[in-house]
Amino acid sequence: QVQLVESGGGSVQSGGSLRLSCVYTRNRFTMGWFRQAPGKEREGVAAIDIWSATRSTDSVKGRFTISRDNAKNTLFLQMNSLKPEDTAMYYCAAADRSDLLSGTWYNPRAYNSWGQGTQVTVSS
Repeated sequence: QVQLVESGGGSVQSGGSLRLSCVYTRNRFTMGWFRQAPGKEREGVAAIDIWSATRSTDSVKGRFTISRDNAKNTLFLQMNSLKPEDTAMYYCAAADRSDLLSGTWYNPRAYNSWGQGTQVTVSS
């Protein structure tokens, strides 16, 4: 079982930036960032495989960048040009699967290890 701990959330104004980090105990092939706003389903934000290939949802393309440091077992999400609709609890997740980026990387059920989340609040 992989343990994951997120950090870096906070409150910012619209147009601001935040960088989320997730430290994990063991490397896994695919790592992802998800978010969940109150009353909404958890959605995939971005994912990255062990070779740093990435996928992201359309609403964050050009604003968010996912990256990882395999030597330091750390996952990042650089979030720029934040909007109020980005407000959510952000979770990192891990899956020991090599097929996700070609298919269901955005599906929470594809991941078997989760952090406890870090809150991001964007005010207008």
